[in-house]
Amino acid sequence: MYPKALREQSLKLLVASIEKKVTRLLAEPPPLYFIPLELLGRFWSQEVEEDQTFCNLATTMQCGKSANSLSIYLQSLFLGAGQTYHLYGTFEAMLFVKNVFEEVKENELSLATDVTGSLVLQKLLVLAQRRQLLRFLSALSRDFFSVCCHRSGAHIMQTTLLQFPRLQEQGQPSEEEEEEEEAEEEEASETLETLILKLSADVKGKFLEYNQDTHGSFVVRTLFQVLGGTILSQESAKKGHPGHTTSKKKLNTGGTQASDFEVPENFITELQELSSCFKENIAVFITGKIASLALQVALQVLHRKLPAVCCMLCDDVISYLASRNPSAECSPLSIYLKDHTTSRLLEKIIEVSGKKQLKKLFRSQFQGQLLALSAHSIANYTIQRLIAAVPTKKLFASIFDELSPGVEDVMAKGHLGVVTALVSACRKHDCRQAEMVARLMEAFHCLEPASRQVACAPLFLSLLAYEIYYGLKDEDNMLEHQADSDKCLGEVNFHGSLLLQQLLHFSDPSPILLSLAALSEKDLVTLACNQAGSHVFDALLSTESIPEKKKKKIHRKLKGHYVELACNKYGSRVLDRIWNAATLGVKQEMAQELAAKERELLRDPFGYHIVRNFALTHFLKRRRDWDEHQVAENKRRKMFAEILED
Repeated sequence: MYPKALREQSLKLLVASIEKKVTRLLAEPPPLYFIPLELLGRFWSQEVEEDQTFCNLATTMQCGKSANSLSIYLQSLFLGAGQTYHLYGTFEAMLFVKNVFEEVKENELSLATDVTGSLVLQKLLVLAQRRQLLRFLSALSRDFFSVCCHRSGAHIMQTTLLQFPRLQEQGQPSEEEEEEEEAEEEEASETLETLILKLSADVKGKFLEYNQDTHGSFVVRTLFQVLGGTILSQESAKKGHPGHTTSKKKLNTGGTQASDFEVPENFITELQELSSCFKENIAVFITGKIASLALQVALQVLHRKLPAVCCMLCDDVISYLASRNPSAECSPLSIYLKDHTTSRLLEKIIEVSGKKQLKKLFRSQFQGQLLALSAHSIANYTIQRLIAAVPTKKLFASIFDELSPGVEDVMAKGHLGVVTALVSACRKHDCRQAEMVARLMEAFHCLEPASRQVACAPLFLSLLAYEIYYGLKDEDNMLEHQADSDKCLGEVNFHGSLLLQQLLHFSDPSPILLSLAALSEKDLVTLACNQAGSHVFDALLSTESIPEKKKKKIHRKLKGHYVELACNKYGSRVLDRIWNAATLGVKQEMAQELAAKERELLRDPFGYHIVRNFALTHFLKRRRDWDEHQVAENKRRKMFAEILED
């Protein structure tokens, strides 16, 4: 810490320099305006906050602000903030944010709807304290609808609402904060909870208007999550999102992750009242492209907090759709399953439905039409959700019996997600696995003759039928399989990789294992160095259905190609995975081969990490220490694996 006299002298010199340029800064303030503040922030003590000279300067600077619109001064304030606030320490950042919110008084509405100011304001709101958010939201409450339906204001409202979980986790404010809040009671008599309820009341009064607006619907979706105490990852946990918060409790239900936090009881009551507004204009929320999004989010939140209300809302939607097409020869929902908007809503209904409700829905609306719907370009996605959501083995068996005969036709349409979902469900329910493998082989024309079955792995990976993969003519379709050393594995298909990963986790993956073992060394290297194919090795090494000896038989075929794998982005990851599961003897063999090319590996961006992770330098110079370390590392991994199993 600098001596007090030096700090005061430096402060006066900087203040004098700024005062000389106040007029020019207000007329055309450059981004460098905040450089003095950044310098001062390095050695200011807390007493500087009360410094009279600085307060006088701040008062002088505020003279240039307009009460009716966002002034050039405020724009420069936020431009400067965007460049400098992240450089401060914790205390400096808090002090900086506090000063900024003091500066923007009476200009909150203008800032929230200003393109430049709103972008930086979102970042500052993430650091704001309860009293600052309270005062800011109170200012916006003068005209919630205008702010929420503005393209910039909607993001500001969302970020502000998403700070509630953070403040709930922080708990009660400290004594100093309580004293400051009491001093500000005259300015803001409402709490953050009451302001959120006030927003909810405004939304209920204009429910249709909010949800039919692109930006207003965005805020309504966030409001549902905050009232329900559930932040859905698809809405708010995107990488880099300014309102992203973490929570202690995380859920993963129906493929949608969510973080939960505590909310007051009146929030749950308000959530139920807000959800009842959908029934008044149910047709708009089912068929409207924008309005439907709020209903989808509401169903996910209600599923976690108010399952009974969610069930009734799902029944209302299904009843309405069924009543609109009563004379149809097929399912009343078939026409809606082929529409972009309503099919997505029905996907959410399938995800949140309980066992009894899902069985009833399947028998009344889907049974007998699965193949036709799987062949449709839009409806096939709903079928994928249905397969993934099946709760019982018995119900899945009914779906499998209807879909499995048409696997080849579905794949011919290019709807590979349906087949992948079917294979994944076979693994999940441990049901019809052998039959699924036979159906796939039949679809790829390698079931008969039986000698062709050994070629199933490259066919699945490339998603090519046997005749196409091996270039056979029509008259050669039923020839026995003959190994072709000239035929190499080409590009690995993403869905083909997913298929093989799931099949390796079957109770009896022996047909797939035999086919993988029959691949040449070159094909295995191609597979390991492919982005999608490298994950096949993850499945191979992690599955409990295959003995360790058989796993080693496959990855030992990579011996002699370790350097090639180490210098590849995806191959190096496979090498790491094999290393972590290897015994000391296998590690010594791998290290011996790699250490011979240590210099070459060090020059490669991926090989460099292999040298570091495998400690190849120690292997060459301190072999005994290296052996002891690897033995200890293997014991540690085994111990942690046993703990995780328990």
